[in-house]
Amino acid sequence: MKKQLKDIRNLFLGSVCLLLAACAGRPSQTNSYEEKPVITVTLEPQRYFTEAIAGDKFKVLSMVPKGSSPETYDPVPQQLVSLGDSKAYFRIGYIGFEQTWMDRLMNNTPHIQVFDTSKGIDLILNNNDHGHGNGHSPHDGHIHAVEPHIWNSTANALIIAGNTYKALSQLDKANDAYYMARYDSLCQRIQHTDRLIRQQLSSPEAAKAFMIYHPALSYFARDYGLHQISIEEGGKEPSPAHLKELIDRCRAENVQVIFVQPEFDKRNAETIAQQTGTKVVPINPLSYDWEEEMLNVAQALAPQAEAK
Repeated sequence: MKKQLKDIRNLFLGSVCLLLAACAGRPSQTNSYEEKPVITVTLEPQRYFTEAIAGDKFKVLSMVPKGSSPETYDPVPQQLVSLGDSKAYFRIGYIGFEQTWMDRLMNNTPHIQVFDTSKGIDLILNNNDHGHGNGHSPHDGHIHAVEPHIWNSTANALIIAGNTYKALSQLDKANDAYYMARYDSLCQRIQHTDRLIRQQLSSPEAAKAFMIYHPALSYFARDYGLHQISIEEGGKEPSPAHLKELIDRCRAENVQVIFVQPEFDKRNAETIAQQTGTKVVPINPLSYDWEEEMLNVAQALAPQAEAK
């Protein structure tokens, strides 16, 4: 089955390459007065960071659209054609989409400069303990060594912003001062978000453990000394035995919140909540509104009197 899927993808990519070749001879529009040079990123949170620094100098596009999982998303042909017009690609590092597609995409668009915005981040290595949220289920179904959701962290966000500034300055040296000013402004907003989160979580009554369907908050948990418990079992639906274990753990660790993401099934989270009296809280760690989402997570974990 995996071989058939790989063959289909290769055929699909080959067709797109023909489209790219056909488009290669068309006149470039990026030098016109109306058009801006394009930067492509993998995720919407990256688009937020990049636009915050790039301002009006670049147009920024995301490969993984709103509502799609970056673990399993396959780009549509029009996206791959549009990628040929990009000046650079900013990758997030280790997410499933990049593991599956990055090499093939760049092999067919060799003119695009690639920048890895994860450089310098203290990465969490997977220890195969999915209860602690360090498991990662990429597109090929194998367990990879790195927990990829690096953007869900204020400490990491500062590093991502720094890497983004350096990349933009390298691409457009003439506007370095412009990017530096906007980078400084973004860092101030990230640091302000961190202070607000710490204020929310400073109470002794604030939750010290939380449950989440897909373990996307590993770095958030590390930043603030929290325990993330993943409902997923090896990237799959939990077995009945594991579901019972999760219910027992939820009670033992006094979990009050179960986070659910829009791209995953909520039924197991709702089952656990019904058995334990916890609340189910929707979040979207893939949202463009990065600051708002980080604060939403902290507010859900804060004592009820403070969260209202």
